Amino acid sequence: MSTTVRELPANPVILVIGANGQVGFELTRSLAPLGRVEAADRRICDLSDASAIDRLVDRVRPDLIVNAGAYTAVDMAETDADAAFAVNARAPQVLAWAAARIGARLIHYSTDYVFDGDKVGWYTEDDTPAPRSVYGRSKLEGEEAVAASGCEHWIFRTSWVFGLHGGNFAKTMLRVAAERDSLRVVADQFGAPTPAWLIADVTAQAISRGWSPAEGKKVGSGIFHLCASGETTWHEYASVLLARAAERGANLRVQASQVEPIPASAYPVAAARPTNSRLDTGKISATFGLIMPDWRVGVRRLVDQIYS
Repeated sequence: MSTTVRELPANPVILVIGANGQVGFELTRSLAPLGRVEAADRRICDLSDASAIDRLVDRVRPDLIVNAGAYTAVDMAETDADAAFAVNARAPQVLAWAAARIGARLIHYSTDYVFDGDKVGWYTEDDTPAPRSVYGRSKLEGEEAVAASGCEHWIFRTSWVFGLHGGNFAKTMLRVAAERDSLRVVADQFGAPTPAWLIADVTAQAISRGWSPAEGKKVGSGIFHLCASGETTWHEYASVLLARAAERGANLRVQASQVEPIPASAYPVAAARPTNSRLDTGKISATFGLIMPDWRVGVRRLVDQIYS
């Protein structure tokens, strides 16, 4: 990593793209103590419109751009590739070029889907990406565009994101378990459910520790894996959700012990999912001195918030 990294100014202007998404919503909270946050959702900045991106950056003149915007309809992307690549590949490229032009930094979020999922064990940042879906290819192209732009940047890859704001697997499972008499969930795909608040809080901590005037250590451009610790399957994930919901008094028709495990082959989808989505977080922990909490912490916190 470079030892000549510029520090951010004491009260930076931070432009959050995708501010109404799961991660963007949490970023507007976590980054507020660090500077002046300008939040831009789809109404303010359509990521499929390169000229709109440039106009926004030129108007705000941020010191830091945090891009939490993405096309995340994984299955739909298989037949809507142009839209997926416009948002996940070309928009990050335009943001990175704009950041380089005005001397700003860029933080960009990517995904476990850049890997094929065939590795035994955890993926590190040095493993070669090999996406199997349009969504994964679009996200990888976005990573490559950011890296090639010349702007100072961090790319954070994450997995199985969920949160109180927006739609996600966790909230869907809780709704379905309250509405139906049975629930079948894939039990042979592995990863770490990661709360949006953790992604946002780690991002804020990384900025404070790696780019802050108060810190002596300056962290150069690179890719980091950012997710909760531990591993699970979608089936165990759903079971933990429902068990916690039952403890909190939720009126469920399907209990945790009744969730039926099935192989991924029994649940056909348009886009191939990685069988192994386990991301090694050793680099981000060592670089910024952070400890990632177990995935169950975030899951239980979500349930407690919903049924409080």
